[in-house]
Amino acid sequence: MAEGVRRLLGKPGAVDIRPYSRLLEQIESREEELRGLEDAELTRRATDLGNAELPYDRPDLVELCAVGREAARRALGERPFDVQLVGTMALLDGRIAEMATGEGKTLTGALAAAGFALRGKRVHVLSVNDYLARRDAEWMRPLYDLLGVAPAWIAEDSTGEERRTAYSADITYASVSELGFDVLRDRLVTDAGDRVLPEPEIAIVDEADSVLVDEARVPLVLAGAAEASDADAEMADLVRGLKPRIHYEVDEEGRNVQLTDDGIDAVEKALGGVDLYDENDTSVLPRVNLALHAHVLLQRDVHYVVRDGQVRLINESRGRIALLQRWPDGLQAAVEAKEKVEVSETGEVLDSVTVQSLVLRYPTLCGMTGTAMAVAEQLREFYELEVAQIPSNKPCVREDEPNRLYATREEKEDALVAEVARVHAEGRPVLIGTQDVAESELLAKRLADEGLECTVLNAKNDADEAAVIAEAGTHGAITVSTQMAGRGTDIRLGGSDMADRDRVVEAGGLYVLGFGHYPSSRLDDQLRGRAGRQGDPGGSVFFVSLDDELITANGGETTGYTADADGRIADEGWLAMVDRAQRIAEGRLLEVHRNTWRYNKIIDVQRQVVLEHREAVLTQGLGDRQLAVDCAARHGELVEEAGEEETARAARLITLYHLDRGWTDHNAFLAELREGIHLRFLGRRDPLDEFNRDAVPAFKGFLDEARARAAETFEEAEVKDGTVDVAAAGVKRPSMTWTYMVHDHPFSSDIETVVGRLKGRKSD
Repeated sequence: MAEGVRRLLGKPGAVDIRPYSRLLEQIESREEELRGLEDAELTRRATDLGNAELPYDRPDLVELCAVGREAARRALGERPFDVQLVGTMALLDGRIAEMATGEGKTLTGALAAAGFALRGKRVHVLSVNDYLARRDAEWMRPLYDLLGVAPAWIAEDSTGEERRTAYSADITYASVSELGFDVLRDRLVTDAGDRVLPEPEIAIVDEADSVLVDEARVPLVLAGAAEASDADAEMADLVRGLKPRIHYEVDEEGRNVQLTDDGIDAVEKALGGVDLYDENDTSVLPRVNLALHAHVLLQRDVHYVVRDGQVRLINESRGRIALLQRWPDGLQAAVEAKEKVEVSETGEVLDSVTVQSLVLRYPTLCGMTGTAMAVAEQLREFYELEVAQIPSNKPCVREDEPNRLYATREEKEDALVAEVARVHAEGRPVLIGTQDVAESELLAKRLADEGLECTVLNAKNDADEAAVIAEAGTHGAITVSTQMAGRGTDIRLGGSDMADRDRVVEAGGLYVLGFGHYPSSRLDDQLRGRAGRQGDPGGSVFFVSLDDELITANGGETTGYTADADGRIADEGWLAMVDRAQRIAEGRLLEVHRNTWRYNKIIDVQRQVVLEHREAVLTQGLGDRQLAVDCAARHGELVEEAGEEETARAARLITLYHLDRGWTDHNAFLAELREGIHLRFLGRRDPLDEFNRDAVPAFKGFLDEARARAAETFEEAEVKDGTVDVAAAGVKRPSMTWTYMVHDHPFSSDIETVVGRLKGRKSD
């Protein structure tokens, strides 16, 4: 058994990996024989495993890993480490494999995917973006070819036919968002042959904690029926003239803003003497508040960038452009008006699905990531998944220093720049992690002013990501990055130059500096994990100040400290406060996840009822049978005029239209209900109970109502040129649809602000 596996056999909360590690000697014993086989014979050995059962028993699991190791050696020039095979076995058992950065998660996942596929299961390997989906599918293709299974990949620009072909492959790589959008589009087809997705079977999730936890609450949306936006330049121009602390106030956490009395007077006067709180006209105040939120609380180069004339959101957990992601339409449009760019199309939501609901469709779910143990309880609570903590192939010798805490941001910045100058003089490569684009650019300018030239990796230049990361470990390199999670590329000391590697090793390896802690300790760990890969030397330290947002929002009182001449605070109590602030932030994120799950639970139940009924209409002729009963005379007339097949087609289209129309309307009702449900809290009632109390009866009779409306339309349908003209009867699909992800509204709702102001006025 490998020394690496002996070092770590699991920890409290993790799956016991000893049953996997006991098989390693048997796997190694098969190596000599397999090396003597021709490629065709090795492929036959792999395909013979198609007769095995899932989960694999011990002999078949040994054979799979042994054959997979030899295939990887031949096809990729990489002999999987023992710990990679342990990770593969954990995935095949439906676990989340925690593997450190640089330990070969991509190959581990590929061997598991092949193992599932050889048993005839359709496998979807879910990545965080299209680039990684394509890269990994192409990278692993020689391995898959040798093992006798076929890979494919999906991208944003893939056509419907390309998607259908890709999903028919044994193993399909796709980003989570693209898979979700395909699910949504398939739910609205009117002909079963137009669907692209097969039934879900196996999902292997890369960066599992990011996808299953950080993005679990993010809805993926299919929209249609475009309409004009209600955002206008007038409101954007109006709020630009308002002054902080005079016309509006921001709360201590920086998550809400509201007009003062002077601000109300100024806005009402600017709008021609309107009453913002006129109960007979509630349309103006929400527009003002959205414009105010966009102007005050959403910062360019922090929350979004403007690129190619468009407002593009920044993914907070990965520091890169969040493709296809947007805020709810009103806020998105307000930001676009603020930035004076063309306001994007808005329209009604036809359907949506959260990432959590999306992946729970799969009977078998597993994944890999570098930081799973920190969210092990959440993975168990929301997905019934257990974590297998896989040891590193070589001992990690990275030196992680304690936090360096400073009184002010300026003192923190001075200290970090001085530290960069010190280690740069030794030729040691430095990687600096920042919170946002603006911070990365300001820090880069400060470094340049000190004669320390650096390369910046942020949402403005993420297309250059691979090239930047490839050079980040070279002698004397200084790299500033907004986030390193999910970058998908290792930082190799010295790059491809072995002589340069030796110099970097001698200098101490990659040195990671955090310019403040992230809201999640996992993001900190992902940054740290870029140093010390595969037993390399390295180090890390975080520079923190008492006026960092994490501390001010979650740390409580920040006075009474003692600092040295440089502003550094060494007191253990204050250092402990930093950790406590981060735990509070993580707790808040967990509560958001829980609330999203609770509210979506009843919605998912209702959606499933509609989908099952829709499937019966789409593939089993249910609509035709119902209308033959409900509209017997008209059904008979249409059959006589157009024939049974054409009548059945019309019945299907009409029934599906009213099911989809009804679900769109019900979705809008639920969204409005969810937005305002916190008002019930003022009456000391539980918002979740109140939501369910209203959502359940609103759905009662849904199918009956859709059936009744279908009957009304069917009665009006006429035959034209031998076909039933359903369009003339009012059956019209959206002229166009588009997809996007809805970024959480980062602030409290407009209604919350209205309630606070109305309560204040009533007390005057």
